[in-house]
Amino acid sequence: MLKEFKEFAMKGNLVDIAVGFVMGAAFKQVVTSFTGGIVSPLIGLIFNSDLKDLKYKLKDGSVNDAGETVGEVFLEYGTFLTNVIDFIIVAFVMFLMVKGINKMKKKEEPAPEPAPAGPSQEELLAEIRDLLKK
Repeated sequence: MLKEFKEFAMKGNLVDIAVGFVMGAAFKQVVTSFTGGIVSPLIGLIFNSDLKDLKYKLKDGSVNDAGETVGEVFLEYGTFLTNVIDFIIVAFVMFLMVKGINKMKKKEEPAPEPAPAGPSQEELLAEIRDLLKK
């Protein structure tokens, strides 16, 4: 069973997928930091606040004995917009990578069509027989 698992784990495709998964996770962190540190502040300039802090209050809360507000309900659309921007960036970069890889692949030449088959041996012999009869 251990040998069978080792063969399964060391297949080329599985190792490629694992490497791609790890690189994708690292790339997601880069994109998240790019969006949070560069894109969000620039978009936040338009709204005069941090993009992640944009939210709409659905329900007011009440103040408890400790002076804290509890029970407020917010629709946090700023966080959603940040995640949508992250997704668009990752999807666009993946699209460019796939397009580049496909362009780098050697274009497969169409297989040459087989030459038209001539008459079979039996047909040739029948033709010779018919000519000899004349």
